[in-house]
Amino acid sequence: MLQQWKYHRFSLLLILIGILFYWSFAYQLIRTDFTKMISLWVGVFIISYKLIQLNPNNWKLLATAGLLFRVVFILAIPNLSQDFYRFIWDGRMLLEGFNPYLSLPEVLVAQGNAPIAQAQELYNGMGELNGSHYTNYPPVSQFCYFIAALFASKSIWGSAIILRLLIILADIGTFFFGKKLLQSLHLPEKRIFWYILNPFIIIELTGNLHFEAVMVFFIIWSLYLLHKGYWYWAAIILALSVSVKLIPLLFLPVFFQKFVLGEQKSFNKLSLISGLPKLIGFYSIVITVVFLTFAPFLSGEFLANFSKTISLWFQNFEFNASIYFIIRWIGYRIVGWNVIETAGKILPLVAIIILLAITFIRTNRNTPQLITAMLLGICSYYFLSTTVHPWYIAVPLSLCVFTNYRFAIVWSFAIIFSYTAYIHPDFKENLWMVGLEYFLVFSVLIWEIYQRFKSPKLDVMTSSN
Repeated sequence: MLQQWKYHRFSLLLILIGILFYWSFAYQLIRTDFTKMISLWVGVFIISYKLIQLNPNNWKLLATAGLLFRVVFILAIPNLSQDFYRFIWDGRMLLEGFNPYLSLPEVLVAQGNAPIAQAQELYNGMGELNGSHYTNYPPVSQFCYFIAALFASKSIWGSAIILRLLIILADIGTFFFGKKLLQSLHLPEKRIFWYILNPFIIIELTGNLHFEAVMVFFIIWSLYLLHKGYWYWAAIILALSVSVKLIPLLFLPVFFQKFVLGEQKSFNKLSLISGLPKLIGFYSIVITVVFLTFAPFLSGEFLANFSKTISLWFQNFEFNASIYFIIRWIGYRIVGWNVIETAGKILPLVAIIILLAITFIRTNRNTPQLITAMLLGICSYYFLSTTVHPWYIAVPLSLCVFTNYRFAIVWSFAIIFSYTAYIHPDFKENLWMVGLEYFLVFSVLIWEIYQRFKSPKLDVMTSSN
Protein backbone atom coordinates (compact mmCIF):
# COMPACT_ATOMS: atom_id res chain seq x y z
CA MET A 1 0.00 0.00 0.00
CA LEU A 2 2.84 2.37 0.90
CA GLN A 3 4.59 1.49 -2.36
CA GLN A 4 1.42 2.23 -4.32
CA TRP A 5 1.17 5.58 -2.57
CA LYS A 6 4.81 6.37 -3.36
CA TYR A 7 4.51 5.76 -7.09
CA HIS A 8 0.92 6.91 -7.60
CA ARG A 9 0.37 9.44 -4.82
CA PHE A 10 -0.82 12.22 -7.13
CA SER A 11 -3.24 9.87 -8.91
CA LEU A 12 -4.50 8.54 -5.57
CA LEU A 13 -4.99 12.11 -4.39
CA LEU A 14 -7.00 12.84 -7.55
CA ILE A 15 -9.15 9.78 -6.88
CA LEU A 16 -9.79 10.94 -3.31
CA ILE A 17 -10.77 14.43 -4.51
CA GLY A 18 -12.95 12.83 -7.19
CA ILE A 19 -14.75 10.77 -4.55
CA LEU A 20 -15.45 13.94 -2.56
CA PHE A 21 -16.74 15.74 -5.66
CA TYR A 22 -19.00 12.84 -6.62
CA TRP A 23 -20.24 12.60 -3.03
CA SER A 24 -21.20 16.26 -3.14
CA PHE A 25 -22.90 15.72 -6.50
CA ALA A 26 -24.85 12.72 -5.19
CA TYR A 27 -25.92 13.91 -1.75
CA GLN A 28 -25.72 17.71 -1.60
CA LEU A 29 -26.56 19.03 -5.06
CA ILE A 30 -29.94 20.56 -5.86
CA ARG A 31 -30.50 20.57 -9.61
CA THR A 32 -31.60 24.21 -9.63
CA ASP A 33 -28.11 25.18 -8.39
CA PHE A 34 -26.46 25.23 -11.81
CA THR A 35 -23.37 27.10 -10.62
CA LYS A 36 -22.47 24.34 -8.20
CA MET A 37 -23.46 21.69 -10.72
CA ILE A 38 -21.20 22.93 -13.50
CA SER A 39 -18.35 23.56 -11.04
CA LEU A 40 -18.44 19.95 -9.88
CA TRP A 41 -18.94 18.80 -13.48
CA VAL A 42 -15.82 20.59 -14.71
CA GLY A 43 -13.89 19.37 -11.69
CA VAL A 44 -14.61 15.67 -12.20
CA PHE A 45 -13.94 15.94 -15.94
CA ILE A 46 -10.50 17.39 -15.22
CA ILE A 47 -9.84 14.64 -12.68
CA SER A 48 -10.81 11.87 -15.13
CA TYR A 49 -8.69 13.42 -17.88
CA LYS A 50 -5.64 13.67 -15.63
CA LEU A 51 -6.06 10.12 -14.33
CA ILE A 52 -6.12 8.70 -17.86
CA GLN A 53 -3.25 10.95 -18.96
CA LEU A 54 -1.03 9.98 -16.01
CA ASN A 55 -1.86 6.26 -16.02
CA PRO A 56 -2.42 5.23 -19.66
CA ASN A 57 -1.28 1.64 -19.06
CA ASN A 58 -2.37 1.15 -15.46
CA TRP A 59 -5.81 -0.26 -16.16
CA LYS A 60 -6.15 -1.67 -12.62
CA LEU A 61 -5.83 1.77 -11.05
CA LEU A 62 -8.19 3.35 -13.60
CA ALA A 63 -10.74 0.54 -13.28
CA THR A 64 -10.63 0.80 -9.49
CA ALA A 65 -11.19 4.55 -9.73
CA GLY A 66 -14.17 4.02 -12.02
CA LEU A 67 -15.68 1.52 -9.58
CA LEU A 68 -15.08 3.72 -6.53
CA PHE A 69 -16.67 6.73 -8.22
CA ARG A 70 -19.76 4.62 -8.92
CA VAL A 71 -19.93 3.17 -5.41
CA VAL A 72 -20.21 6.72 -4.05
CA PHE A 73 -23.74 6.87 -5.50
CA ILE A 74 -24.95 3.56 -4.01
CA LEU A 75 -27.13 5.07 -1.29
CA ALA A 76 -28.19 8.18 -3.20
CA ILE A 77 -31.63 9.02 -4.55
CA PRO A 78 -31.24 10.48 -8.09
CA ASN A 79 -31.30 14.27 -8.03
CA LEU A 80 -31.27 15.12 -11.75
CA SER A 81 -34.02 12.83 -13.04
CA GLN A 82 -37.40 11.54 -11.88
CA ASP A 83 -37.64 8.64 -14.33
CA PHE A 84 -36.58 6.03 -11.77
CA TYR A 85 -39.92 6.42 -9.97
CA ARG A 86 -41.63 5.10 -13.11
CA PHE A 87 -39.10 2.25 -13.31
CA ILE A 88 -39.99 1.23 -9.79
CA TRP A 89 -43.72 1.56 -10.55
CA ASP A 90 -43.48 -0.72 -13.60
CA GLY A 91 -41.42 -3.28 -11.71
CA ARG A 92 -43.91 -3.48 -8.87
CA MET A 93 -46.80 -3.79 -11.31
CA LEU A 94 -45.05 -6.81 -12.83
CA LEU A 95 -44.38 -8.27 -9.40
CA GLU A 96 -48.08 -8.10 -8.62
CA GLY A 97 -48.94 -9.84 -11.89
CA PHE A 98 -50.15 -6.81 -13.87
CA ASN A 99 -49.10 -5.79 -17.37
CA PRO A 100 -47.44 -2.36 -16.91
CA TYR A 101 -48.17 -1.42 -20.54
CA LEU A 102 -51.95 -1.46 -20.06
CA SER A 103 -52.58 1.08 -17.29
CA LEU A 104 -51.89 4.71 -16.47
CA PRO A 105 -50.49 5.57 -13.03
CA GLU A 106 -52.65 8.70 -12.82
CA VAL A 107 -55.83 6.65 -13.31
CA LEU A 108 -54.91 4.02 -10.74
CA VAL A 109 -53.91 6.66 -8.18
CA ALA A 110 -57.04 8.73 -8.81
CA GLN A 111 -59.24 5.66 -8.37
CA GLY A 112 -57.37 4.67 -5.23
CA ASN A 113 -56.88 1.08 -6.34
CA ALA A 114 -53.22 0.97 -7.39
CA PRO A 115 -52.09 -2.58 -6.55
CA ILE A 116 -48.57 -1.62 -5.41
CA ALA A 117 -46.95 -0.24 -2.28
CA GLN A 118 -46.15 3.50 -2.07
CA ALA A 119 -48.28 4.20 -5.17
CA GLN A 120 -49.02 7.82 -4.27
CA GLU A 121 -45.39 8.51 -3.41
CA LEU A 122 -44.19 6.98 -6.68
CA TYR A 123 -46.75 8.94 -8.67
CA ASN A 124 -45.76 12.19 -6.97
CA GLY A 125 -42.12 11.39 -7.71
CA MET A 126 -42.56 10.62 -11.40
CA GLY A 127 -44.74 13.69 -11.94
CA GLU A 128 -48.00 14.25 -13.78
CA LEU A 129 -46.41 14.23 -17.24
CA ASN A 130 -44.87 10.78 -16.80
CA GLY A 131 -47.84 9.41 -14.89
CA SER A 132 -50.28 10.45 -17.59
CA HIS A 133 -48.61 8.37 -20.32
CA TYR A 134 -48.27 4.64 -20.88
CA THR A 135 -44.86 3.19 -20.26
CA ASN A 136 -42.54 2.86 -23.26
CA TYR A 137 -39.72 0.84 -21.68
CA PRO A 138 -39.13 -2.49 -23.48
CA PRO A 139 -39.21 -5.91 -21.78
CA VAL A 140 -35.54 -6.34 -20.79
CA SER A 141 -35.71 -2.99 -19.01
CA GLN A 142 -38.95 -4.14 -17.38
CA PHE A 143 -37.18 -7.29 -16.20
CA CYS A 144 -34.56 -5.15 -14.47
CA TYR A 145 -37.31 -3.14 -12.81
CA PHE A 146 -38.93 -6.42 -11.74
CA ILE A 147 -35.68 -7.50 -10.04
CA ALA A 148 -35.70 -4.26 -8.05
CA ALA A 149 -39.31 -4.91 -7.02
CA LEU A 150 -38.49 -8.51 -6.10
CA PHE A 151 -35.85 -7.44 -3.58
CA ALA A 152 -37.40 -4.16 -2.42
CA SER A 153 -41.15 -4.17 -3.01
CA LYS A 154 -41.90 -1.65 -0.27
CA SER A 155 -38.89 0.65 -0.28
CA ILE A 156 -38.15 3.27 -2.93
CA TRP A 157 -34.65 3.70 -1.53
CA GLY A 158 -34.05 -0.05 -1.59
CA SER A 159 -35.32 -0.30 -5.17
CA ALA A 160 -32.97 2.51 -6.23
CA ILE A 161 -30.03 0.61 -4.72
CA ILE A 162 -30.91 -2.57 -6.63
CA LEU A 163 -31.32 -0.67 -9.90
CA ARG A 164 -27.96 1.01 -9.35
CA LEU A 165 -26.23 -2.32 -8.69
CA LEU A 166 -27.59 -3.66 -11.99
CA ILE A 167 -26.24 -0.60 -13.83
CA ILE A 168 -22.82 -0.95 -12.19
CA LEU A 169 -22.72 -4.62 -13.22
CA ALA A 170 -23.57 -3.56 -16.78
CA ASP A 171 -20.69 -1.07 -16.77
CA ILE A 172 -18.35 -3.79 -15.55
CA GLY A 173 -19.50 -5.92 -18.48
CA THR A 174 -18.94 -3.01 -20.88
CA PHE A 175 -15.42 -2.60 -19.50
CA PHE A 176 -14.68 -6.32 -19.94
CA PHE A 177 -15.96 -6.70 -23.51
CA GLY A 178 -14.91 -3.19 -24.55
CA LYS A 179 -11.33 -3.94 -23.47
CA LYS A 180 -11.37 -7.24 -25.35
CA LEU A 181 -12.76 -5.58 -28.48
CA LEU A 182 -10.06 -2.92 -28.36
CA GLN A 183 -7.45 -5.67 -28.06
CA SER A 184 -8.94 -7.49 -31.05
CA LEU A 185 -8.87 -4.28 -33.11
CA HIS A 186 -5.26 -3.59 -32.03
CA LEU A 187 -6.26 -0.32 -30.41
CA PRO A 188 -5.01 1.08 -27.09
CA GLU A 189 -6.92 -0.45 -24.19
CA LYS A 190 -6.93 2.89 -22.36
CA ARG A 191 -9.64 4.09 -24.75
CA ILE A 192 -12.27 2.15 -22.79
CA PHE A 193 -11.75 4.62 -19.93
CA TRP A 194 -13.12 7.40 -22.10
CA TYR A 195 -16.38 5.64 -21.29
CA ILE A 196 -15.76 4.02 -17.89
CA LEU A 197 -14.21 7.12 -16.29
CA ASN A 198 -16.36 9.64 -18.13
CA PRO A 199 -18.19 11.70 -15.47
CA PHE A 200 -21.24 11.97 -17.72
CA ILE A 201 -21.61 8.17 -17.67
CA ILE A 202 -21.01 7.93 -13.92
CA ILE A 203 -23.45 10.73 -13.02
CA GLU A 204 -26.14 10.28 -15.66
CA LEU A 205 -26.33 6.47 -15.73
CA THR A 206 -25.10 5.21 -12.34
CA GLY A 207 -26.23 8.30 -10.49
CA ASN A 208 -29.55 8.95 -12.21
CA LEU A 209 -30.38 5.29 -12.94
CA HIS A 210 -30.75 5.37 -16.69
CA PHE A 211 -30.60 1.95 -18.33
CA GLU A 212 -28.67 3.08 -21.37
CA ALA A 213 -25.83 1.45 -19.40
CA VAL A 214 -27.42 -1.98 -19.92
CA MET A 215 -28.15 -1.24 -23.58
CA VAL A 216 -24.53 -0.17 -24.17
CA PHE A 217 -23.29 -3.35 -22.49
CA PHE A 218 -25.29 -5.52 -24.90
CA ILE A 219 -24.22 -3.44 -27.93
CA ILE A 220 -20.50 -3.71 -27.12
CA TRP A 221 -20.81 -7.41 -26.31
CA SER A 222 -22.62 -7.96 -29.60
CA LEU A 223 -19.95 -6.11 -31.58
CA TYR A 224 -17.22 -8.17 -29.94
CA LEU A 225 -19.00 -11.42 -30.81
CA LEU A 226 -19.58 -10.25 -34.39
CA HIS A 227 -15.92 -9.32 -34.79
CA LYS A 228 -14.94 -12.79 -33.58
CA GLY A 229 -17.25 -14.38 -36.15
CA TYR A 230 -20.05 -15.52 -33.82
CA TRP A 231 -22.71 -13.65 -35.77
CA TYR A 232 -25.62 -15.75 -34.48
CA TRP A 233 -24.76 -15.00 -30.84
CA ALA A 234 -24.13 -11.38 -31.79
CA ALA A 235 -27.67 -11.22 -33.19
CA ILE A 236 -29.16 -12.56 -29.95
CA ILE A 237 -27.25 -10.07 -27.81
CA LEU A 238 -28.08 -7.18 -30.13
CA ALA A 239 -31.75 -8.13 -29.83
CA LEU A 240 -31.45 -7.88 -26.05
CA SER A 241 -30.08 -4.35 -26.45
CA VAL A 242 -33.15 -3.50 -28.55
CA SER A 243 -35.32 -4.86 -25.77
CA VAL A 244 -33.65 -2.52 -23.31
CA LYS A 245 -34.20 0.58 -25.48
CA LEU A 246 -35.47 0.47 -29.07
CA ILE A 247 -32.76 2.77 -30.44
CA PRO A 248 -30.39 -0.06 -31.63
CA LEU A 249 -32.98 -0.91 -34.31
CA LEU A 250 -31.43 2.00 -36.22
CA PHE A 251 -28.22 0.01 -36.57
CA LEU A 252 -29.71 -2.90 -38.51
CA PRO A 253 -29.24 -1.46 -42.03
CA VAL A 254 -25.52 -0.73 -41.58
CA PHE A 255 -24.72 -4.43 -41.12
CA PHE A 256 -25.39 -5.01 -44.83
CA GLN A 257 -21.84 -4.52 -46.10
CA LYS A 258 -20.30 -6.36 -43.16
CA PHE A 259 -22.17 -9.53 -44.12
CA VAL A 260 -22.53 -9.26 -47.89
CA LEU A 261 -19.17 -7.71 -48.78
CA GLY A 262 -16.99 -8.47 -45.79
CA GLU A 263 -13.33 -7.65 -46.47
CA GLN A 264 -13.72 -7.92 -50.25
CA LYS A 265 -12.83 -4.87 -52.31
CA SER A 266 -15.80 -5.07 -54.63
CA PHE A 267 -19.27 -6.54 -54.85
CA ASN A 268 -19.60 -9.79 -56.78
CA LYS A 269 -21.99 -12.66 -57.23
CA LEU A 270 -20.03 -14.96 -54.92
CA SER A 271 -20.16 -12.48 -52.05
CA LEU A 272 -23.92 -12.14 -52.50
CA ILE A 273 -24.41 -15.92 -52.46
CA SER A 274 -22.28 -16.43 -49.36
CA GLY A 275 -23.15 -13.29 -47.43
CA LEU A 276 -26.84 -12.69 -48.04
CA PRO A 277 -28.05 -15.84 -46.21
CA LYS A 278 -26.01 -14.82 -43.15
CA LEU A 279 -27.44 -11.30 -43.28
CA ILE A 280 -30.98 -12.65 -43.52
CA GLY A 281 -30.21 -15.05 -40.69
CA PHE A 282 -28.81 -12.22 -38.58
CA TYR A 283 -31.87 -10.05 -39.12
CA SER A 284 -34.20 -12.99 -38.52
CA ILE A 285 -32.58 -13.83 -35.19
CA VAL A 286 -32.71 -10.23 -34.02
CA ILE A 287 -36.37 -9.81 -34.95
CA THR A 288 -37.33 -13.21 -33.50
CA VAL A 289 -35.63 -12.63 -30.16
CA VAL A 290 -37.10 -9.13 -29.86
CA PHE A 291 -40.54 -10.58 -30.61
CA LEU A 292 -40.07 -13.29 -27.98
CA THR A 293 -39.20 -10.73 -25.32
CA PHE A 294 -42.34 -8.76 -26.13
CA ALA A 295 -44.55 -11.87 -26.52
CA PRO A 296 -45.75 -12.08 -22.88
CA PHE A 297 -47.14 -8.54 -23.14
CA LEU A 298 -48.62 -8.60 -26.63
CA SER A 299 -52.22 -7.61 -27.22
CA GLY A 300 -54.14 -5.15 -29.32
CA GLU A 301 -54.32 -2.76 -26.37
CA PHE A 302 -50.56 -3.05 -25.80
CA LEU A 303 -49.77 -2.18 -29.44
CA ALA A 304 -52.08 0.84 -29.33
CA ASN A 305 -50.67 2.14 -26.04
CA PHE A 306 -47.02 1.51 -26.91
CA SER A 307 -47.20 3.09 -30.36
CA LYS A 308 -49.10 6.07 -28.97
CA THR A 309 -46.40 6.70 -26.37
CA ILE A 310 -43.57 6.32 -28.90
CA SER A 311 -45.20 8.84 -31.25
CA LEU A 312 -45.21 11.42 -28.46
CA TRP A 313 -41.42 11.60 -28.62
CA PHE A 314 -41.59 12.75 -32.23
CA GLN A 315 -44.67 14.97 -32.32
CA ASN A 316 -45.24 16.34 -28.82
CA PHE A 317 -42.06 16.44 -26.74
CA GLU A 318 -39.18 18.79 -27.41
CA PHE A 319 -36.01 19.20 -25.40
CA ASN A 320 -32.34 19.94 -26.12
CA ALA A 321 -32.80 19.64 -29.89
CA SER A 322 -30.41 21.11 -32.45
CA ILE A 323 -31.58 21.20 -36.08
CA TYR A 324 -35.23 20.92 -35.03
CA PHE A 325 -34.99 24.06 -32.88
CA ILE A 326 -33.75 25.97 -35.93
CA ILE A 327 -36.66 24.59 -37.97
CA ARG A 328 -39.07 25.52 -35.18
CA TRP A 329 -37.70 29.08 -35.13
CA ILE A 330 -38.14 29.38 -38.90
CA GLY A 331 -41.63 27.90 -38.62
CA TYR A 332 -42.74 30.50 -36.08
CA ARG A 333 -41.68 33.27 -38.47
CA ILE A 334 -43.26 31.78 -41.57
CA VAL A 335 -46.52 30.23 -40.34
CA GLY A 336 -46.72 31.69 -36.83
CA TRP A 337 -46.99 28.48 -34.80
CA ASN A 338 -44.99 25.48 -33.56
CA VAL A 339 -44.42 23.10 -36.48
CA ILE A 340 -43.48 20.11 -34.30
CA GLU A 341 -46.36 17.94 -35.53
CA THR A 342 -45.22 18.27 -39.14
CA ALA A 343 -41.47 18.33 -38.44
CA GLY A 344 -41.85 15.36 -36.09
CA LYS A 345 -43.13 13.28 -39.01
CA ILE A 346 -40.61 14.45 -41.60
CA LEU A 347 -37.35 14.55 -39.62
CA PRO A 348 -37.34 10.80 -38.76
CA LEU A 349 -37.73 10.07 -42.49
CA VAL A 350 -34.77 12.32 -43.25
CA ALA A 351 -32.76 10.46 -40.59
CA ILE A 352 -33.65 7.14 -42.22
CA ILE A 353 -32.54 8.44 -45.64
CA ILE A 354 -29.21 9.52 -44.14
CA LEU A 355 -28.85 6.12 -42.46
CA LEU A 356 -29.48 4.35 -45.78
CA ALA A 357 -26.92 6.60 -47.47
CA ILE A 358 -24.38 5.65 -44.80
CA THR A 359 -25.31 2.00 -45.35
CA PHE A 360 -24.87 1.86 -49.12
CA ILE A 361 -22.54 4.74 -50.03
CA ARG A 362 -19.99 4.71 -47.23
CA THR A 363 -17.57 1.76 -46.88
CA ASN A 364 -18.62 -0.27 -43.81
CA ARG A 365 -17.05 -3.66 -44.44
CA ASN A 366 -14.81 -4.28 -41.43
CA THR A 367 -15.63 -3.86 -37.76
CA PRO A 368 -14.03 -0.39 -37.26
CA GLN A 369 -15.83 0.93 -40.35
CA LEU A 370 -19.09 -0.63 -39.15
CA ILE A 371 -18.79 0.99 -35.72
CA THR A 372 -18.01 4.36 -37.31
CA ALA A 373 -21.11 4.01 -39.48
CA MET A 374 -23.17 3.22 -36.38
CA LEU A 375 -21.76 6.30 -34.64
CA LEU A 376 -22.50 8.63 -37.56
CA GLY A 377 -25.93 7.07 -38.06
CA ILE A 378 -27.18 7.44 -34.51
CA CYS A 379 -25.77 10.97 -34.23
CA SER A 380 -27.55 11.95 -37.44
CA TYR A 381 -30.76 10.68 -35.87
CA TYR A 382 -30.17 12.64 -32.65
CA PHE A 383 -29.23 15.81 -34.52
CA LEU A 384 -32.63 15.62 -36.25
CA SER A 385 -34.62 14.62 -33.16
CA THR A 386 -37.07 16.86 -31.34
CA THR A 387 -35.98 15.44 -27.97
CA VAL A 388 -32.43 14.62 -26.90
CA HIS A 389 -32.21 13.86 -23.20
CA PRO A 390 -28.67 13.89 -21.76
CA TRP A 391 -28.51 10.15 -21.16
CA TYR A 392 -29.09 9.47 -24.87
CA ILE A 393 -25.46 10.45 -25.53
CA ALA A 394 -24.23 7.25 -23.82
CA VAL A 395 -24.47 5.24 -27.06
CA PRO A 396 -22.51 7.66 -29.28
CA LEU A 397 -19.92 8.01 -26.52
CA SER A 398 -19.48 4.24 -26.21
CA LEU A 399 -19.12 3.82 -29.99
CA CYS A 400 -16.58 6.62 -30.40
CA VAL A 401 -14.18 4.65 -28.19
CA PHE A 402 -13.59 2.32 -31.16
CA THR A 403 -13.30 5.03 -33.82
CA ASN A 404 -11.09 8.02 -34.57
CA TYR A 405 -13.91 10.48 -33.82
CA ARG A 406 -13.86 12.44 -30.55
CA PHE A 407 -16.83 14.79 -30.90
CA ALA A 408 -19.00 12.51 -28.75
CA ILE A 409 -16.59 13.02 -25.86
CA VAL A 410 -16.99 16.78 -26.26
CA TRP A 411 -20.76 16.24 -26.36
CA SER A 412 -20.65 14.28 -23.11
CA PHE A 413 -19.12 17.35 -21.48
CA ALA A 414 -21.23 20.01 -23.24
CA ILE A 415 -24.51 18.20 -22.43
CA ILE A 416 -24.39 19.83 -18.98
CA PHE A 417 -25.64 23.06 -20.57
CA SER A 418 -29.03 21.41 -21.17
CA TYR A 419 -29.52 21.34 -17.40
CA THR A 420 -29.88 25.10 -17.29
CA ALA A 421 -33.55 24.32 -17.94
CA TYR A 422 -33.87 23.29 -14.28
CA ILE A 423 -32.87 26.76 -13.06
CA HIS A 424 -36.48 27.82 -13.69
CA PRO A 425 -39.17 26.25 -11.46
CA ASP A 426 -41.40 25.82 -14.52
CA PHE A 427 -38.61 24.04 -16.48
CA LYS A 428 -37.72 26.54 -19.18
CA GLU A 429 -34.86 25.86 -21.58
CA ASN A 430 -32.14 28.43 -22.09
CA LEU A 431 -31.71 28.29 -25.86
CA TRP A 432 -28.44 30.21 -25.66
CA MET A 433 -27.01 27.38 -23.57
CA VAL A 434 -28.42 24.77 -25.94
CA GLY A 435 -26.85 26.72 -28.79
CA LEU A 436 -23.49 26.74 -27.00
CA GLU A 437 -23.71 22.99 -26.48
CA TYR A 438 -24.28 22.24 -30.15
CA PHE A 439 -21.82 24.89 -31.32
CA LEU A 440 -19.08 22.98 -29.50
CA VAL A 441 -20.28 19.60 -30.76
CA PHE A 442 -20.72 20.61 -34.41
CA SER A 443 -17.46 22.56 -34.44
CA VAL A 444 -15.48 19.50 -33.39
CA LEU A 445 -17.46 17.19 -35.69
CA ILE A 446 -16.99 19.45 -38.74
CA TRP A 447 -13.29 19.77 -37.97
CA GLU A 448 -12.89 16.00 -37.68
CA ILE A 449 -14.76 15.39 -40.93
CA TYR A 450 -12.62 18.04 -42.64
CA GLN A 451 -9.46 16.36 -41.36
CA ARG A 452 -10.61 13.03 -42.79
CA PHE A 453 -11.33 14.53 -46.19
CA LYS A 454 -7.97 16.24 -46.07
CA SER A 455 -6.14 13.07 -44.97
CA PRO A 456 -8.18 9.95 -45.85
CA LYS A 457 -5.70 7.76 -43.99
CA LEU A 458 -7.14 9.09 -40.73
CA ASP A 459 -10.17 6.90 -41.37
CA VAL A 460 -7.96 3.83 -41.15
CA MET A 461 -7.86 2.50 -37.63
CA THR A 462 -4.40 2.77 -36.14
CA SER A 463 -2.83 1.88 -32.84
CA SER A 464 -2.23 5.50 -31.93
CA ASN A 465 -4.11 7.60 -29.42
